[in-house]
Amino acid sequence: MALLIAGIALWWAAHLFKRVAPGLRGQMGTAGKGIAAVLIIGSIVLMVLGYKAADFVPVWQPPSFMTHINNLLMLLAFYLYGVGAAKGTLAAKIRHPQLTAFKTWAVAHLLVNGDVASILLFGGLLAWAVVSVILINRATEWERPEAVSVKGDIKALIIGLVLMAIVMAIHVWAGVSPVGG
Repeated sequence: MALLIAGIALWWAAHLFKRVAPGLRGQMGTAGKGIAAVLIIGSIVLMVLGYKAADFVPVWQPPSFMTHINNLLMLLAFYLYGVGAAKGTLAAKIRHPQLTAFKTWAVAHLLVNGDVASILLFGGLLAWAVVSVILINRATEWERPEAVSVKGDIKALIIGLVLMAIVMAIHVWAGVSPVGG
């Protein structure tokens, strides 16, 4: 469990460093991006290893229908993530589409995983995304982008569907059924 907690803490630190110490981060220049990337990759490795090594300690048993809700939320999460990249009409309505996607991803996983390690992992990352949105909103005004076109929304949907297919395949490869059962 210590590796999992260390990974979550490192994720928070690597992502929030820019927000809580902008002067120091600015002094680091482009090297800071490389350092942050290495720390983020390290945090993911720690979280994966820690999660896989954690004992299964059930807190609650999710009902089976939650898998369907999870899958719908995951489709929404991947679409929202695509919105951040594709810059369609929805990008002009949602300030943080990728962080919103991340929060949706975390909630979806909390609905179908009722063990301590999952609650720590997905709850900890959900909390990070909420804090990130708050810090960004306090730091800068939103400059609403101009909506490009519906083509961007279609592109976001395609990005979302491709990402979902890839992630579902990774889940199957890892021995976790993304559709329940």
